[in-house]
Amino acid sequence: MRMLLVALLLFLQLSNAARIIGEELAGQCDSKPTLDPRPHSVSILEFGAVGDGKTLNTIAFQNAIFYLKSFADKGGAQLYVPPGKWLTGSINLTSHLTLFLEKGAVILGSQDPSHWELVNPLPSYGRGIEVPGKRYRSLINGYNLQDVVITGDDGVIDGQGLVWWNWFSSHSLNYSRPHLVEFEDSQYVVVSNLTFLNTPAYNIHPVYCSNVYVYNISVYAPSESPYTVGIVPDSSDHVCIEGCNIATGYDAIALKSGWDQYGIAYGRPSKNIHIRRVHLQSSSGSSIAFGSEMSGGISNVLVEHVQLNNSFIGIEFRTTKGRGGYIKGIVVSDVEMENISTAFSASGHFGSHPDDEYDPNALPIVQDITLQNVRGTNIKIAGNFSGIQESPFTSIYLSNITFSINSSSSTSWICSDVSGFSESVIPPPCSDLSTPYSISSSAASPLVNSTGKTAVL
Repeated sequence: MRMLLVALLLFLQLSNAARIIGEELAGQCDSKPTLDPRPHSVSILEFGAVGDGKTLNTIAFQNAIFYLKSFADKGGAQLYVPPGKWLTGSINLTSHLTLFLEKGAVILGSQDPSHWELVNPLPSYGRGIEVPGKRYRSLINGYNLQDVVITGDDGVIDGQGLVWWNWFSSHSLNYSRPHLVEFEDSQYVVVSNLTFLNTPAYNIHPVYCSNVYVYNISVYAPSESPYTVGIVPDSSDHVCIEGCNIATGYDAIALKSGWDQYGIAYGRPSKNIHIRRVHLQSSSGSSIAFGSEMSGGISNVLVEHVQLNNSFIGIEFRTTKGRGGYIKGIVVSDVEMENISTAFSASGHFGSHPDDEYDPNALPIVQDITLQNVRGTNIKIAGNFSGIQESPFTSIYLSNITFSINSSSSTSWICSDVSGFSESVIPPPCSDLSTPYSISSSAASPLVNSTGKTAVL
């Protein structure tokens, strides 16, 4: 009787926490800024650009943006890109600017690495993600900006990433690959109504940013493109991702916040993030991933009304010893999955380290995760939860979940070093996710499974 009472208290506690997070973040995507016309506008043609897909237009873009800086205190300005194929290297935007791509306009990233500037690694990472040292600057950049919009009438930004994928796969890179769009230390950023193709690495990477709105965009990279990722909020807060269609080689959406000791020292979390009404596909990664670089922390995230298809993993939480940080206060609700190898995954043994200076005793915390109202068809494994023996994953709440399992294996759920609570879950989860408390535990202290043994159902 006492165990049932404790379980009921836990259920009420977790469901109430999920409700509070949902209420707090539900308005994040409801408060998108209106895109009022800028009082000043110029065309890239006025600066000598040639849209033949062959002429390099980096200087034309740079000159146009430099000219438009003079309108920053006059209501801002718009840089208009007409139909055509506009080849360019890295360009840097300015505050109070709208970059508008007309229908039929295609910005092409140069395939010559000398056209992409080199920059220092991000301080929360300490080195390039792929190669130690510097990294290539992204195609379109913003640093310490305010009020910047990249939008259009379904214009296209194409990174022409094949050469970068080949260099990555052949281990020929001297520096880490660039992204298509990166904003650093910026606020009030909007990316909307565009198509992004063939990124060298990430498509949209807001890092150390606040008030970021990404909506009504399409993202595509071939399934075989190595580690291409859609949208990556990184040590950023108050982020809305809505109405997007994303299909990439690796993760569709990945939330991050720094790498081991560098992320711990920088100390900026990703938080207050709202993701809704997105269609996601990830060939070799996860439709939505948390981590594994999460050393600054990830919290207060609401994911709702999403469709995940043809992906290796649906929802995944990643970390490992040495990361520190936390993933907590996450609500994932109203999800449709189809053709997914593993619906849910949480791993405490994922990823590498930047160098040998990381602290192996910096243990991450994963707790207060709600997964509810989920339907899945043609699923191989319902869930694979593998926590850390010294820091188990706790307070995992599963509710109203039904998966149609296509595998002949009797193993639908795999669990170790994890505790939680579940109701109305088919097929039934591991006992670790059904009996989180001992009789002597208080309602605020989940039972830790410290045996390290794997429970399989």
